[in-house]
Order: sequence, then C-alpha cells, then structure tokens
Amino acid sequence: MIAVIDYGVGNLFSVSKAVEASGAEVEVTGDADRIRAAEKLILPGVGAFGDCMRNLRAAELDGVIVEEIERGKPLMGICVGLQILFEGSEESPDEPGLGVFKGRVRRIRAEHLKIPHMGWNFIRTSDGMFDGIGERPYFYFVHSYHAVPTDRSLIAATTDYGEELTAAVARDNIFAVQFHPEKSGDVGLRVLRNFMGRA
Repeated sequence: MIAVIDYGVGNLFSVSKAVEASGAEVEVTGDADRIRAAEKLILPGVGAFGDCMRNLRAAELDGVIVEEIERGKPLMGICVGLQILFEGSEESPDEPGLGVFKGRVRRIRAEHLKIPHMGWNFIRTSDGMFDGIGERPYFYFVHSYHAVPTDRSLIAATTDYGEELTAAVARDNIFAVQFHPEKSGDVGLRVLRNFMGRA
C-alpha cells in the first residue's frame, strides 16, 4: 500500500488518482499507524512552506515522516513536499523544515519573467527515476521557490526559468520533484510508476 500523507495541504485527490492510475493500491491518510504500515510514502504539498510545516507539526506527523525515512522507507515528495525536506525557506524564514537534507529553499530569481513559474517546462535528468520518459520531457510546474541543496549531488533534474532551478532531488530511499507529476500526463504517470517499482 502507498500512503499519500494527508496533513491538510496538497492536491490529495489528484495525487491519489494518479497513483491508482499507475497501478498501485493507495490510501490517503493522516494516521501515523497507517503511515508506518505503508510500503511507500508520498508527501504532497501546495501553498506556503510555513503553512505546510505548521500543519505537519500540528498533525504530529513531522517526526513520523523523519523516522520512516531513517528506517529506509521509500518516500516521494511533490512540490512543497520536496521543499520541506530541507532546512528552511526564504518564504518562511522563521519556520524550520524537516532538515532531512542540508540546504535552503530560495525565491526564483528570474528577471523580466513572471513569478510564479507556472506551466509546462522541460527538464534535464540524471537519475534512474526518469527512465523511459525520453529526451527533454515536459512537466507541469507551479512554484515561486526552489531548493538549493548544500550538496549538489542531490540534484536529480533541473529546469530553466530565468536561471537553472532544481526540478528533482534523489538520495537513497528519497525521491522528490518540484513539478506536479499528477498534472503532467503520461510522463508524470511514468515517473510515478518508476517510483512504485523502486525497491
């Protein structure tokens, strides 16, 4: 069973439907025991970094997520679900993130371009989670901030919008994307399937 973590933020319905379409059994849950029982976790997130972290802590799920990651359970972060894996964000400077990865989230610096970065954009990939999607695949983005890891070897994909942006990070049992695979058609479903098949 794949648990889509419900902590009051994120497009839970479309994420769970996309996971189902990828051939997996899925449960949307904010129950710590069900999260611990799941084979894999998906951590969605939309809106502001600080709101996501406050909701996660209010639901008493921040520690559960870190514990499950440390146990080696596969976790996929989506959008702000990627960002909160880091130490903090310029968007909410007084609100610490989960601190799974070192580095911070900063506002996109794209002169003469609209912020947020919204719509379809291609990515460059360097991780097996993107196998089978072809060259220069396009994904759907909606964000004003992006992660800047201290260790750049975490970066699994990049995109360009006024500057080079982190589009995905990966390490061991963690894979997280800034774009929305659930809104990205067939290539998004392929990325979800690749995650489902990850040991």
